[in-house]
Amino acid sequence: MVTEEEFDRMDANDEIYWTENGDGQPYGKIYLSESKGQIPNDFWGIEFGTNQRGSLEVEKLFNQRYFDFPKPVSLLSNIVMLGADKDSLILDFFSGSATTAHAVMKLNAEDGGNRKFIMVQLPEKTDEKSEAYKAGYKNICEIGKERIRRAGKKIKEEAGLQAQNLDTGFRVLKLDSSNMEDVYYTPQEFELQSLFNENVKADRTNEDLLFQVMLDLGIELSAKIESKQIAGKNVHFVDDNYLVACFDRDVNESTITEIAKLQPIYFVMRDASAANDNVIDNFEQIFEAYSKETVRRIL
Repeated sequence: MVTEEEFDRMDANDEIYWTENGDGQPYGKIYLSESKGQIPNDFWGIEFGTNQRGSLEVEKLFNQRYFDFPKPVSLLSNIVMLGADKDSLILDFFSGSATTAHAVMKLNAEDGGNRKFIMVQLPEKTDEKSEAYKAGYKNICEIGKERIRRAGKKIKEEAGLQAQNLDTGFRVLKLDSSNMEDVYYTPQEFELQSLFNENVKADRTNEDLLFQVMLDLGIELSAKIESKQIAGKNVHFVDDNYLVACFDRDVNESTITEIAKLQPIYFVMRDASAANDNVIDNFEQIFEAYSKETVRRIL
């Protein structure tokens, strides 16, 4: 950093370099005669972006500078193009401000690609005195999620009709312990009475169970999910009829029969979903009658 007077002096002496591409970020020139040792040089050159440009990109999306030195979109775009094709899955284990997601969406808009991204980031807390914290972003992940939303909207607006089918949607998943109580995995270590207790942890939602089943079956977590009402119960459909799951309470034979008639590849329900013992007794018979090939599982 230099004072305004020093900057004006350097600019008058042609000691300031102004970058191109419209960001106008100035740099002080370092002459070989004034340096000690070798002058550092960027491998790709300044046209691939700078941290200053990355900061400006985030600032334009939020109207506030929440990150000091994020990577520029142009840098990540070039990295992605080095070793990936238009249908690649891009993984970033240190997502930060989610520049990689921004770059992937932008590339897809430019060349019609179908790249997907996985962003991984620990929920590092933001400083309570920071502008990000004051704006409601309590950790880095919250900033990254909002950036993906805003960047996706901005890319679509700028690309117009060219990006009308661009997929900028994403899911947010948090790492957690199993949804199942220990009795589900090690029943031999529990007393007889405890074996009849609920085997799903009390604080878990139906969506929690659905994603666990998807992982167990090797289904991509980005797969299409729809929910429909069947005989008054909420039923999840993953990849159309590939997986059908119902985790509601008081499920009766009517719901099971309507699902069996759809002939899914997999059907999963929880043990506690059955309205009564007769439902469990008739469960297999219903599927044998309407969809013998369906793989049935009960949690």
